Formats: sequence, structure tokens, C-alpha cells
Amino acid sequence: MIKEAMLYEKLEDGKVQCRLCSHYCEILPDKFGFCGVRKNSNGRLFTHVYGEVIALHVDPIEKKPLYHFFPGSNAYSIATVGCNFRCSFCQNWQISQVSKRGEELSGHELKPEEVVREAKKNKCKSISYTYTEPTIFFEYAYETAKLAKTEGLYNNFVTNGYMTETALDTIRPYLDACNVDLKSFSEDYYKKMCHAHLKPVLNSIKTMKKLGIWVEITTLIIPGQNDSDEELKRIADFIIGVAPEIPWHISRFHPDYKYTESGPTPVETLKRAKGIGEEMGLRYIYLGNVLEGNNTYCYNCKELLIERIIFDVSRYNIKDGKCAKCNATIDGVFS
Repeated sequence: MIKEAMLYEKLEDGKVQCRLCSHYCEILPDKFGFCGVRKNSNGRLFTHVYGEVIALHVDPIEKKPLYHFFPGSNAYSIATVGCNFRCSFCQNWQISQVSKRGEELSGHELKPEEVVREAKKNKCKSISYTYTEPTIFFEYAYETAKLAKTEGLYNNFVTNGYMTETALDTIRPYLDACNVDLKSFSEDYYKKMCHAHLKPVLNSIKTMKKLGIWVEITTLIIPGQNDSDEELKRIADFIIGVAPEIPWHISRFHPDYKYTESGPTPVETLKRAKGIGEEMGLRYIYLGNVLEGNNTYCYNCKELLIERIIFDVSRYNIKDGKCAKCNATIDGVFS
């Protein structure tokens, strides 16, 4: 479906500027923006993926990963094609690196009210806008999230964090949680590996926290790229500076798409990163894409609170948002 976009400005000579993400594309008539799904038609900006789902699943919320947002619940997960990053290591590249310029791949129509109805039918606690970048299908996510709220559902983004502050302010009344990819703490890395910049991502994380959105952060550790002690310390230091209670998910890389220069991340590297984060004072650190390091412990008394086997919660020892043993408040959004 083609629908007029939100958050853009008309410029001279028929150009428009998109104000949705931090590329701030100035788009000539009859051209698409960097994301490949938003097009200038006769001086007006249109999204070409509204209501067009390319991926749809009922997922455990832990798969996002969101470990402190209704643990053990299910999320109705949707995506359209497209992305505003060009990550050479993308693990969903078959759908994220597709554009509407050539109609290379299309999904099927699923209206916002149908998404909400199916989420409730499948007993999901939330709707997750995920797999590709939800910022680029913002209008679809916005209308769905708004309707979901009226039906008692929650909403979460799994995102690269490249949206503008205006976009976050706009969707804030309906957006409850985000898992943000903080891919590196290097501007060179972001430019080389993602065709983007670091600072907007850092600003988004700060803004989300300020707006009261529950935030978790994921870093995919790629051998030889972002796995040095210095890099890991800088990431951990930034998270602590925003809020030490933000969970940090440290995920294992495996070769995919265009980046095959290194093998999978050694598990020892993930453990080293976890140790760095713990030393620096982060409360909750998890390992991703491996079988270990998925449990939640009380930061105060170290009691095992949530035991996870892959994405399944096998033990839950939080009562009214507190540790059942020492009564410390556990950070997150719990039933």
C-alpha cells in the first residue's frame, strides 16, 4: 500500500526532506530515500510499505532480545522490507536489504486492525516491530501501535536507533520498550560497516531513557572489529552513563551476507566482554546466540531470578517487580 508519509518537509524545486531518521534525506522528485521504501512523488513523500508484511511470527519476547519486558510472554512480530543501514554483516539481509525501487520482493497486506486482532488471538502480550528496521515503516508501526494500546497490548521496537528525536516524540505515547543495536563505539566502524554514524544512535538511547521507554541494548561482537577491551569498556561506560540498569546483550557473530572475513565469535570473547561490563558496574549482562549466560540474577543478593533455556523461561522468582529473596527492586517491566 502507498500512503503519504509522516515527518517530512517540502523543499524548493519539488524536493522533500524526510525527517524520520538521521540520514535526513533530501529526495528529488520521483526518487527514493536511502531506505528504498519512501519516495518523492510530485513533491510529496510516500511510504511504499504501509501494511505490507514480509515477515510475521509469534515469538517469545526473549528472542528480541528483551529480557526485562514481560519475561516469558509472546510478542506478535512483524516487519516490512527495507532498512536505513547497509550493514555488511546483516543476518536478515534477505528482507532488510531489499528496496521498493525495483519491486524486488513484496509482502502481503495486513492492516493495523488485523495485526492487533491476530496478536490478541495468539495471546500475545505485545506487538514487536522487528526483523528489519521499524523506523522505515514508521507510519504502519505508528497506526498499529496506537490501535494496540486501545486493546490493552504493549509495543516494542527492535531497532538500530537511527530515528530522529521527533520520531521518538511522536510515537512515545504508544511505544513501551526498545532493544537498540549499539553496534560499536567507533564512528569509523559505523561509516565503514553500516553506512551510518554513531552519534545519532547514542542520542536515541538517551532520548528513549528520558522519555520513559524501557531500553535494552545489544552489541554483536565481530572478531577483529569491535572486540578490543578498549572498545568494550567504552560501550559499557556509555551504558552506565545513561543508566546502569539497562540490560546489555552481548551477541555472538557468525559469518553472513557480505562479511565473511572472520569466523564466529569465540565464546571466551563474550565472557571477557561480560566481565568488563560487570567490573564497570552494569547490573544485567546477557550472552546471545549461545546456550549459556541467559539467566537473570538479582544485582543485590545474586539470587537466581529467571532461568532461561534458550528462549523458554523455566524458573521465575520475581514477585511484584522485586527479588523474592532480598526484596530488591528488579529493573524492568514485569507482570
